[in-house]
Amino acid sequence: MSGRISRRGALGLGLSLPVLGGLSGCGPVGTSGVARSGKTQVTFWSSIRGSHEVVKAFNETHDDVEVVFNQIPTGGEGGYAILRNAARAGNAPDVVTLEYPQVPGFVIDGIAADISDLMGQDLQEKIQPEALARTTYDGRIYSVPNDLEPMLLHYRSDVFADRGYEVPTTWDEFAELGRRIRDEGEGERIAIFPTNGGTYFAGWCQQAGGQWFEARDGAWHVGLADEPTRRVAEFWQRLIDDDVVALMPDGQEFDAMLSRGQILTRLSGAWDAGAQMSARPGQSGQWGIAPLPQWEAGAGSLGDHGGSTFALTSDSREPEAAMEFLSWQVSHPDSMRARLSAGTSSMFPVVEELVGVARETFDESYYGGQDIYSLFAQEAAKVRDDWNWGPRMTSTLNVMQDNFARVPATDETLVDAVRAAEAGTIPDLRALGLTVEEQKG
Repeated sequence: MSGRISRRGALGLGLSLPVLGGLSGCGPVGTSGVARSGKTQVTFWSSIRGSHEVVKAFNETHDDVEVVFNQIPTGGEGGYAILRNAARAGNAPDVVTLEYPQVPGFVIDGIAADISDLMGQDLQEKIQPEALARTTYDGRIYSVPNDLEPMLLHYRSDVFADRGYEVPTTWDEFAELGRRIRDEGEGERIAIFPTNGGTYFAGWCQQAGGQWFEARDGAWHVGLADEPTRRVAEFWQRLIDDDVVALMPDGQEFDAMLSRGQILTRLSGAWDAGAQMSARPGQSGQWGIAPLPQWEAGAGSLGDHGGSTFALTSDSREPEAAMEFLSWQVSHPDSMRARLSAGTSSMFPVVEELVGVARETFDESYYGGQDIYSLFAQEAAKVRDDWNWGPRMTSTLNVMQDNFARVPATDETLVDAVRAAEAGTIPDLRALGLTVEEQKG
């Protein structure tokens, strides 16, 4: 796929692998059990809810492999730092969870192993192509997708029905409806622009045709302020300037406004349907889900928001057994049932056979009986398969979000924020030894 790189290609751009060794005792403590005699032991670290249940179901049904599970914090709360420290010490687990934006960095650092020759063709064919494309670099696979979360419009269907609002199908219609809600409601707004929502913004830019990172001609080409991204930023800036949307972090205040009915839509991944149910059970029957508005009527491009993958690490001492567990985890119905037993979820699995399992366990009454999984399947097929995340997305997104947060108190705009993120990212990547070219736009 154009613009995607293999580990060899990444290293050829000038980034050296970290020196391994010199550290000890940097893994998490506590496990779900010890491998029984005669079984091959596989270690698995994850922060995803339901992982303990998945491991238990696997161990109960497999005679030759025993998985030892460690629950670690989410990446943003230190999980990725724990993994990197373990890799430096040479004792990373066999299998680990990586979010999509983190995969390239772990590939470049040599932590995520090339699993192309271990991953059977039958499993590759089961996985939705748009998802597998995001973990495939120059024809080599480095992580196995678990779910793909197309961006959707979650909306207060009861309010829309009462007031005669039509669900917007384009962003122009979204803006016009937002002005009506501002004028007709009492302190209500159609949505927020989340100042800490770099991944939300990335999903909207994907849909518009943005391409923040490309690896070609021996260099990383960085274009966080490309024309499609500026178009998205300018659109949201107009909504902010006109008081059509609220500018705030995605956090407690936003949650409170949702609970009070002051925010009428959420623009987020499929997973957020289940999160809404858990956070606000009293709003059952008041929400619906629709396709995300498009820039032009009838367009079929979409970005994603959220989702996770499973990688084998280069430290794995049992790669074949680890791959057996990994394959079962992402493709077997019993794995999906075990994961969903841990609580309400609307994750959209990348294996079609598991969509029916997810649908069976999901209480659609919260959404008035709407078949949300058919909608998810329809929209997931629109997700771009040529989007590239960068080598250090945590740092890139932090710079972008810091500048988003400056907008209310300064004369700076969202366009200024993405330009600042680009300017901050380029020296950061060069400091790593990468050859970097700025995309002028």
